Amino acid sequence: MEYFKITVGAIGWTLEALGVLVIVIGSVIAIARFVRRWRLDDEDGQAYREFRVRLGRSILVGLEFLIAGDIIRTVVVDQTLEGLGGLAIIIFLRILLSFSLFLEIEGRWPWQPPPDRPSS
Repeated sequence: MEYFKITVGAIGWTLEALGVLVIVIGSVIAIARFVRRWRLDDEDGQAYREFRVRLGRSILVGLEFLIAGDIIRTVVVDQTLEGLGGLAIIIFLRILLSFSLFLEIEGRWPWQPPPDRPSS
């Protein structure tokens, strides 16, 4: 059982590391594209809007990996009431951040249909 906990703990840490990596790499790519586009032509501010969307999407994907890693480590490795309470707070804050980022990027809530698609 101890080997299982160590393995699952390592998987949780790996997922969290991937989340951080996604955020960092996505941020670097978003910044590089912004600078390139901004230097070429940005009379209408489109470069900044695209930068915000790219950065927000990389943060959203990274948050998903971070949440998955937290869940795995807390449920399997840290089976205490304190660990569960901490996990609940972390997940709540990350989900709140995810919703606000989605709203900022897409201009709608996740459960609303895209503007080009009629609701059923």
